Amino acid sequence: MKDYMTIYKEWLENPYFDEATKEELRAIEGDENEIKERFYMDLEFGTAGLRGIIGAGINRMNIYTVRRATQGLANYIIKQGGAAKGVAIAFDSRHMSPEFAEEAALTLAANGIKAYRFETLRPTPELSFAVRELGCIAGINITASHNPPEYNGYKVYWEDGAQFTPPHDKGVTEEVMAITDLSTVKTMGAQEAKAKGLYEIIGAAIDDKYIAQVKAQVVNQGAIDRMQDQITIVYTPLHGTGNIPARRVMKELGFTHVYVVPQQELPDGDFPTVSYPNPEAKKAFELGLALAKEKNADLVLATDPDADRLGVYVKDTKSGEYIPLTGNMSGSLLCEYVLSQKQANGKIPADGQVVKSIVTTNLVDAVAKNYGAELIEVLTGFKWIGKQVLKNEQEGKGTYLFGMEESYGCLIGTYARDKDAISATAALCEAAAYYKEKGMTLWDAMVEMYEKYGYYKDEVKSIGLKGIEGLAKIQEIMEYFRAHTPSDFAGHKVLAVRDYKADTVKDLATGEVKPTGLPSSNVLYYELEDNAWLCVRPSGTEPKIKFYYGVKGTSLEDAAAKSEKVGESVMTIVNGLL
Repeated sequence: MKDYMTIYKEWLENPYFDEATKEELRAIEGDENEIKERFYMDLEFGTAGLRGIIGAGINRMNIYTVRRATQGLANYIIKQGGAAKGVAIAFDSRHMSPEFAEEAALTLAANGIKAYRFETLRPTPELSFAVRELGCIAGINITASHNPPEYNGYKVYWEDGAQFTPPHDKGVTEEVMAITDLSTVKTMGAQEAKAKGLYEIIGAAIDDKYIAQVKAQVVNQGAIDRMQDQITIVYTPLHGTGNIPARRVMKELGFTHVYVVPQQELPDGDFPTVSYPNPEAKKAFELGLALAKEKNADLVLATDPDADRLGVYVKDTKSGEYIPLTGNMSGSLLCEYVLSQKQANGKIPADGQVVKSIVTTNLVDAVAKNYGAELIEVLTGFKWIGKQVLKNEQEGKGTYLFGMEESYGCLIGTYARDKDAISATAALCEAAAYYKEKGMTLWDAMVEMYEKYGYYKDEVKSIGLKGIEGLAKIQEIMEYFRAHTPSDFAGHKVLAVRDYKADTVKDLATGEVKPTGLPSSNVLYYELEDNAWLCVRPSGTEPKIKFYYGVKGTSLEDAAAKSEKVGESVMTIVNGLL
């Protein structure tokens, strides 16, 4: 293994690397720490692909690391005998996204694999749809989702339209890691690729088919037709990919009062109005809420830069305030709405399923049970929900009705295999119309759910730990929890511990151990009494360790108090380890 300084010098001397790259590297000469950060390791090709800071170096996102990733993917596709099917490529509004998409297309073409590249930026769920629609073997999406502006990423999808899962993730990763000399990666000119029929630009035809599928998920068009003039919607794409498709679908469904936040309407990789383009963040909504008050809007919607996740604020007419719904709340609300409408139309089959990730609220379990649907839990990451849909198709049993995860993502229907904020936007507007006709706001509908099922409250605490030391500390915290099971969290007794890495579920009262039934993952989950729970896992996309927890209370206040105490008990343990 070469040391980082040797690799740095090679990049400066090798004629393969362009002059702009060398210029950037010459500018950090003498800054040992910066050189080390950029060259001490290859940018990790993980279970989702690549994600990192844009810049020169093997531990950065640049045209060379993108080409290497694509060469590895191409090698795997060829070994799988899938080269003739081609690969779909989409990209978002981030810096270098169009360039990285182009480089990926040209590396595929140089390997004899046809690339279908979107002409301009598109939402992640549309890429998932396109892979299936075009019959591709794989898909590439250039996006870093909601990361800060200096990041970009590279996500790989497989032929079912979901992000790749075993064995393909491991297979592609091995091929990528086997490439040690970046200058051996194949590429070719765009003109030659197009002349050979290996590079096709796609756009409007796929858009039309995708939007038609999103509209096909509507369960009560009548409610929209009757109430479309009565609903006022404020929407922001947060400088990302959602602007055109979200507005198009709202307009085509019939909503007439849609106001887009003008300062955040156009794509911009600097995300100038938000420090962090994340619909989970309160600051991302400041401009939208100001516009909502001016227009007296019923709801405020924000899609993240790649439009797979949706944040929402809803108006409470009693207080006049706008109340944020977490991903758990908006997902549960949509699940309740969709299932109630399907039930009213006699469309819930005996093998109906609701699918959620293990860190998602137990409220959705109660909703599924109420409508006679099976609740299926999968690992964190929407690809596992996609894998469940594929399993149903392969086995010919199980009807997918709704899927969600706590991180502001859900999917209605199976036309795509990733979370879809364009579809969620349409569905929330539809639900708002339906409830308004009954004299209710979406907040009233949420409260009605709490009264029906119980006051569930779910939270997540994240601790960011950067650099090499940070990664070590995250592992240390995980191992501490693995070795020391607390008897309780804030008075909620621990009943069972699931260790998804060891594939064990241990009942603490009886000592009985059984398998989790899910793939191996570095996750610990504590089942607590009184319908409470806590889960610990390292983030798959950022240098963070996350603590998810949920409680069930007798009122909003009781649930909030219980949740706060659980959070405090966790942080007391963690602060002792930092």
